[in-house]
Amino acid sequence: MTWDEMEPLLRQGTLETLQMTFWSALFTAVGGLLLGVVLVVTDRDGLLPLAPVNAVVGLIVNIGRAVPFIILLMALIPVTTAVVGTSIGTTAAIMPLTIAAIPFYARLVETSLREVEPGTVAAALALGASRVQIIGKVLLREARAGLIAGLTVTVIALIGYSAMAGAIGGGGLGDLAKRYGYQRFETGMMLIIVVLLVVLVALVQMLGDWAARRLGHR
Repeated sequence: MTWDEMEPLLRQGTLETLQMTFWSALFTAVGGLLLGVVLVVTDRDGLLPLAPVNAVVGLIVNIGRAVPFIILLMALIPVTTAVVGTSIGTTAAIMPLTIAAIPFYARLVETSLREVEPGTVAAALALGASRVQIIGKVLLREARAGLIAGLTVTVIALIGYSAMAGAIGGGGLGDLAKRYGYQRFETGMMLIIVVLLVVLVALVQMLGDWAARRLGHR
């Protein structure tokens, strides 16, 4: 293939990959943060110890992390079809990507929140702060650098997941790699796709590192 033939395909594939990654990362950031907070707050040493809730949420997160993404992708086809109307395409891939990434990020959120000094929480309690205030102004504020670092790792994982989703009908660079690099033996196309994915990952990592350092110094 010539560059004139590859360029529009690569441009479209990159845009689809960015679309899948952006929306799934956005939903993952919200869902994973909520689950991570619940895991920490409802723990036996948390602000609101609730063993049954903690056990159920922990089980959901563990199951979500245990199922390989490619299997989860296929298992969710009926659900995706019911919600989106189709199981093929970029929009349809966002749902399984999000469901796969939320448990992953939830554990990273939990780890970051547990690293907050207990003395800081105790001081806030002594000053009469409510549980909501402690969560928002102490736990999340103190752990923000770790939360950003965890989200960076999650977004990079989502880029890899999106390539897998593309290989089975999700569009994006993964779809191009399968159709042209694998099925048609277009080595040049495959190499360019690999370079694009490496560049995307590097950019996300640099941006995440910068944001984590900036928030960590405040």
